[in-house]
Amino acid sequence: MHRREFLAAAGAVAGAAVLGADPAGSETLYNGIELPSPWPPKFAELPRDPVTPPYLKSWPAVIPIDVGRQLLVDDFLVEETTLQRTFHTPKEHADNPLVRPDKDWEKKGKGGMAMVFSDGVWYDPKDRLYKMWYLGGYGAGTCYATSQDGLKWEKPELDVRKGTNIVQSDTRDSCTVWFDLEEKDPKRRYKLFRSHGEAGRFGLSVYFSEDGVHWGERVLRTGSCGDRTTVFWNPFRKVWVYSLRHGWGQPRKRRYWEVKDILKGAQWERIDEPPLWCGSDRFDPQRDDLKTVCELYNLDCVAYESLLLGLFSIWRGDKNLPPGRPKPNEVCVGFSRDSWHWHRPERKPFLAVSEKPGDWNWGNVQSAGGCCLVVGDQLWFYHSGRAGSPEKGATRDTGGSTGLAVLRRDGFASLDAGKDGGTLTTRPVRFAGKHLFVNADVPDGELTAEVLDERGQVVAGLARADCVPARADKTLQAVTWKDGDLAKVAGKTVKFRFHLKDGRLFAFWVSPDKSGASHGYVAAGGPGLTGPLDTVGRPAT
Repeated sequence: MHRREFLAAAGAVAGAAVLGADPAGSETLYNGIELPSPWPPKFAELPRDPVTPPYLKSWPAVIPIDVGRQLLVDDFLVEETTLQRTFHTPKEHADNPLVRPDKDWEKKGKGGMAMVFSDGVWYDPKDRLYKMWYLGGYGAGTCYATSQDGLKWEKPELDVRKGTNIVQSDTRDSCTVWFDLEEKDPKRRYKLFRSHGEAGRFGLSVYFSEDGVHWGERVLRTGSCGDRTTVFWNPFRKVWVYSLRHGWGQPRKRRYWEVKDILKGAQWERIDEPPLWCGSDRFDPQRDDLKTVCELYNLDCVAYESLLLGLFSIWRGDKNLPPGRPKPNEVCVGFSRDSWHWHRPERKPFLAVSEKPGDWNWGNVQSAGGCCLVVGDQLWFYHSGRAGSPEKGATRDTGGSTGLAVLRRDGFASLDAGKDGGTLTTRPVRFAGKHLFVNADVPDGELTAEVLDERGQVVAGLARADCVPARADKTLQAVTWKDGDLAKVAGKTVKFRFHLKDGRLFAFWVSPDKSGASHGYVAAGGPGLTGPLDTVGRPAT
């Protein structure tokens, strides 16, 4: 579907099912967006048509851009452009899968499993290690692996269950491990949310750890929820969000529950008490071989730069076709700037199943907790897949491994120009920094910029004619002017106008530092980064 048709269809139903949205007493976010009150919104039902986020229909008068790189995945920052948007997907690593079920304890149950079922893959800046938690064995427990480079993984022999890398042997379904660098108590730095049945119902058991290996006694049991339930930290609003699976005998969808204190408020009384949040819709394409209406199987989220990144596991049907194939679930991508509404302009799989029987990801591709890591100029997406059993249909939901897909940093979408060139003018923005940076691919073209004041006039000294053209393919490159920087307009309302020829623009941002540090969130971290925010800039690339 053409982008304009998509927005027209989505806009027709925007907000139609929202109950009780009241602007009075609303909360204003870091990007100028106002949340409705009461919060969260209440839906009578989820529409089958996509809902356009309110912030893409009515924009803040001025958009603050001090938090993070400003990604061009939507028109939130775009007032006018002649550039064409292109969406991009990551490339599977040639050595996939990187982690296979090769230990005896990983082969329990229906068959081998060494796969992230959300779980978590994080980079620890103190230990300078990649750390992975994953499902070891079919529903058997949680295992732990480490890596120096993120490619070659070791399964250390630990003292939790001697001679193995098992860190928690309790039975489980889905699981989330969150490495919380904002936590002040070191004994609670790692948080584990285990989904399992107890007393006739599913729920999450919560645990803390200082090292991610030795987990204490359970500190919390949540209210009732579906098995494939996950959790994430929303640092923009400082809340823990339970992404609750809903749906047995009806379409799978997500309910929402947030708490500020992780030890309080997660005991909802009824499974339908948490409000409906999101689901699949009619724009999610059905498979030709199954012809089944899609459903939302899971939603993992993380803060990346200036927005929330969502990895949507889309269930496309389950008819054991062909025999031995696991569910052909795939991961699609979405973005949110208000912590609630999702913009999903691209519906092709972001992390896809293979259509070749016997491949490690022939079915049931699932995302990892933490979603992605920032590794130099790239984003690394660890994910699982299942090989199934083409010759043994009864044990088809097995053979789980973990692989990696790689995307350019900020590379979800670009605004592109050909040899004739084009322009992009932003909406009114405000910032405190003085150095402009871009993520752009222009080795055979060029990018220049100018700054407009509130009257739409070019600011003296910051004209296009004074701009030093950017002519490189770099995820971090400065845009400068011959006689100055942005200090003269810091704190004022301005617009940027970018002129692009024969190239692609992925993101822009203004930094207080010459290093280009974005002071945005870096998902699950990465080498060279020191915390949850990019305070490093160029050295980390």
